[in-house]
Amino acid sequence: MVHLCRNWVGPIRIAITLLGFRYSVYSAGTSPPFSCASLAVKASEFVRHSVPIQCASISSMPSMPSTPHTKARCPLYPGSEIHRFPVPDEKVKWETDWPQYKPVSYTAPSVLKKPVWADPEIGSFSPRFNALDGSVDRRSHEGEFKVQQGLPLNPHGRTGLTGRGLLGRWGPNHAADPIVTRWKRDSAGQPMLNPSSKLPVLQFVSIKRKDCGEWAIPGGMVDPGELVSLTLQREFSEEALNSLMADPQQREKLHERITRLFNSPGLEVYKGYVDDPRNTDNAWMETVAVNFHDETGDSVSELPLQAGDDAGQVSWVDIDSTLSLYASHSQFLETTAKERHAHW
Repeated sequence: MVHLCRNWVGPIRIAITLLGFRYSVYSAGTSPPFSCASLAVKASEFVRHSVPIQCASISSMPSMPSTPHTKARCPLYPGSEIHRFPVPDEKVKWETDWPQYKPVSYTAPSVLKKPVWADPEIGSFSPRFNALDGSVDRRSHEGEFKVQQGLPLNPHGRTGLTGRGLLGRWGPNHAADPIVTRWKRDSAGQPMLNPSSKLPVLQFVSIKRKDCGEWAIPGGMVDPGELVSLTLQREFSEEALNSLMADPQQREKLHERITRLFNSPGLEVYKGYVDDPRNTDNAWMETVAVNFHDETGDSVSELPLQAGDDAGQVSWVDIDSTLSLYASHSQFLETTAKERHAHW
């Protein structure tokens, strides 16, 4: 199933601005089975281009899910031996008085080394929260969040850990996830139907992550001052097409195909807070997941896929409810399939 292309050499960056998004509202408040054990990955994997672990409760409208975030309270903080202060469900909300709450303070050594993608420590600078702070967007998709004693408070409540953990920014850390799909076709080029549902089968570009070996949607962090639309196309190009290693002779073809796809109206599947094990009381993940669909099969469908960045492998994968994917990516795909009237 994995399609590999010949080695490509030479960098390429494609700056495309989307024409617009459609919105899809998904009911919030449902959480899939969750195991903390699978989240103990190396801290070195959580850098600028890492794919965020998606939220369990999907909704394109900012709202507090009926079940409190769970991954953000995973006892052992990923990439460390740090244990969170236990937070029961009934104590998650900040509005609940809890004088006994004594969260652990932790910021990963890799973040404290002051890489370009990370903020300094609070006190050495004064960030403008709930605002566009220079080129850094410190606004939340969830709306205005509280700031207490100079520190931003996680809009979904207590996590048992203060500081930034593995995250670079105080407050929201913005990511973007491109879901690139096509119709599965037979040898005659006709869309294939699932024998049970009698609905056409969608395929999406999936990467196999190097850190945990799970299949996932390609995605990554939004750079300061970068349009989300650019992040979406950049992450797809780098992780699924390995455009950073593109041969100059391949650039024109690659540019034309990607331009055509990412200039099409995208279906916004999710926009908001992410229940991520890296989250803390003062730093958290947010993402925008957008579906770009190659309806006719002549945009990116014929391009050879080649893994890059965090991806170990890359392949077109059939979208199906039985898929076992990284974090809760399957819920993003469920929304996509239902919106496209495809098999799930």
